[in-house]
Amino acid sequence: MTTVQSSAAPPTTAIRPKVLARTGLYAVLAANVAAVAVLFAQAGFASNALIVIGRLCGLYGALLMAFQLLLVARLPWLDRRIGMDRLTSWHRWTGFGIFWTLLAHLVFIAFGYAEGTDVGPIGTVVDLAETTEGVLRALVAFAIVLVVGVVSARAARRRLAYETWHFIHLYTYVAVFLAFTHQVAVGTTFTSSSAATAYWYGVWGVALGALVLGRLVLPLWRNARHQFRVERVVPEADNVVSIYVTGRDLDKLPARAGQFFLWRFLTKDRWWQANPFSLSAAPDGRGLRLTAKVAGDGTAALRHLRPGTRVFAEGPYGAFTAMHRTRPESVLIAGGVGVTPIRALLEELHGHAVVIYRVASERDAVLYNELRELAFDKGADLFLVRGPVSPDKLGPRELLRMVPDIAERDVFLCGPPPMMNAVLGTLRTLDVPRAQTHFERFSLAG
Repeated sequence: MTTVQSSAAPPTTAIRPKVLARTGLYAVLAANVAAVAVLFAQAGFASNALIVIGRLCGLYGALLMAFQLLLVARLPWLDRRIGMDRLTSWHRWTGFGIFWTLLAHLVFIAFGYAEGTDVGPIGTVVDLAETTEGVLRALVAFAIVLVVGVVSARAARRRLAYETWHFIHLYTYVAVFLAFTHQVAVGTTFTSSSAATAYWYGVWGVALGALVLGRLVLPLWRNARHQFRVERVVPEADNVVSIYVTGRDLDKLPARAGQFFLWRFLTKDRWWQANPFSLSAAPDGRGLRLTAKVAGDGTAALRHLRPGTRVFAEGPYGAFTAMHRTRPESVLIAGGVGVTPIRALLEELHGHAVVIYRVASERDAVLYNELRELAFDKGADLFLVRGPVSPDKLGPRELLRMVPDIAERDVFLCGPPPMMNAVLGTLRTLDVPRAQTHFERFSLAG
């Protein structure tokens, strides 16, 4: 282990923006659940209880679809406070909620309309599809939701390339459009009053507007304004490169240490690939730097990028920032190439910090010389922990030896998933409060 010590830095003010954003989202959803129930009751009930339940399930399925669009819109205010990984997790569970509410809608409606007839529920669905406007579109929408749900299951997701899964996922937008037109065509609650009509148009308008703003307008506007280009490519190790990106008015780009972008390098063989890479240096208003591990054909091409190559960068994204600090002192734990956002955070943080860098061997310690110099300048303690995965060198006893007051500090963690899971377990054992534990798992929403 290597230790570097110097003077302490002043404390910071604790802020809890994540709680505000999460509470706001819950409140918005709860208010809309109540509004749907009120408008549904005002529209009057059908004589058949199954049809009543089916219609209510359909309305809540539509509400969840609109909420789903909000979760994947990548709105900066939400993303900086909650993080794309957690929004993606909520997006996934909301997707399963959509599937079950729409399935319940279909089943209850089919059995409800089949009562008193000789054709049965399946025959009733066929008859409705042939005779009632919008029903066939609803069935197609449900079939799309079913397919997307199947390929989003963990077992299927592991077997698909990200690009294949993403292409299939895009059909969700077709399902949303078909479901909306079905609701307009046959939704009695939608047309029962001017207030109901205005409400549902407002819900869909806000959801679609947020999606277009966050996923299309904002990225296009930022890239047109900043004109990102590759400045130079610097090998950091045999399988790691740093890419320096320049552009216009970068001091106006609202990026923070710890965040990441979705990078598209506009060459003929890479323009369609988007990779999430963290900033490996705190933004200084003059340039950006990302450091990536070369693994596979996609990232292997990064070492051959030429200066001047145009870059389309979506972001910045992520809540892995000093914005969420609750304590004046911190612990930064990195594993492997997960050191990139940790190195950037150390540059931005104030207050005393302890940096723990876990690697298999010293030759795997990417950016270690920079970390050592930065730790000295910032008055931080730096530990380089080397060795095989087993035995665990970041267990409770080891962490307490390096950071005796760890429960009194914020902990920022980034590294391979197995290492992160192990350290999170250790932090729970050491009674480090959840509010002081900060981490982000890279996953793309929608």
